[in-house]
Amino acid sequence: MLQRDYTTSQLDILEAEAIHIMREVAAEFERPCLLFSGGKDSIVMLRVAEKAFWPAPIPFPLMHVDTGHNFSEVIEFRDRRVAELGARLVVASVQESIDAGRVVEQTGRRASRNRLQTTTLLDAIEEHEFDAVFGGARRDEEKARAKERVFSFRDEFGQWDPKNQRPELWNLYNTKISRGEHIRVFPLSNWTELDVWHYIRREGIEIPSIYFSHTRRVFERDGMLLSDSEVVQRGDDEPTFDAVVRYRTVGDMTCTGAVASTATTIDEIIDEIAVTRITERGATRADDRASEAAMEDRKKEGYF
Repeated sequence: MLQRDYTTSQLDILEAEAIHIMREVAAEFERPCLLFSGGKDSIVMLRVAEKAFWPAPIPFPLMHVDTGHNFSEVIEFRDRRVAELGARLVVASVQESIDAGRVVEQTGRRASRNRLQTTTLLDAIEEHEFDAVFGGARRDEEKARAKERVFSFRDEFGQWDPKNQRPELWNLYNTKISRGEHIRVFPLSNWTELDVWHYIRREGIEIPSIYFSHTRRVFERDGMLLSDSEVVQRGDDEPTFDAVVRYRTVGDMTCTGAVASTATTIDEIIDEIAVTRITERGATRADDRASEAAMEDRKKEGYF
């Protein structure tokens, strides 16, 4: 007798939920966009979007908030992937915000443009009249992100109130907004870092080389390995050295650290992550260490 296996895998369930969320946004909102930085989470989100609307093209533009201090490998991948898809890419530039006097650049060796992204993002949302913005944030990354709903309401100032969020019982989403307001949407909210890598392996998704082990010139600061670069201010007490590293997350070079690793394949990365006890942001993002509530404070202001 022929045996049929109707078991649905965890990845299938997560993918189906993410596809449902994307289709819901496409049906309910007029001008959505998808944040795409070339990082692993936005790459996975883009693949889900392809599946959600195949064989039609993705029905909304992509947007990247570019600090000007991004890793070159990631920017090259971003541009190549967008060209392959034939998608429209909106680049919101932090440097342009600085030049226009919208934000003031920090100084000193711990200076970073990371927090300046908030103003640039909100200005781009207003300029292009986006009413829904897909982000690749996941609840397992950081405790403030664990509080946030899948459909996260933002007021006319782009701000988030963690004490006044909409219920999402039975995966029913409230999409009602007034003019000037918008919704942040997180299709990967229920995924873990390990889920992301298992999905990348299953789908055969290409990712930037920076995620794999390589030799890089770095220096140590606060227990993190930061890349030696002209955009990263380094003190005399922070000597550089060559190290075999990879990146678990990518962002602004000034606040994104590498981890010592010999993982050169996706299988080796999965094995490495399976035994770690520290989240990727907890291990490698200096901006999250500013205070106990650093991420929540930034999100209240309009950050991703």
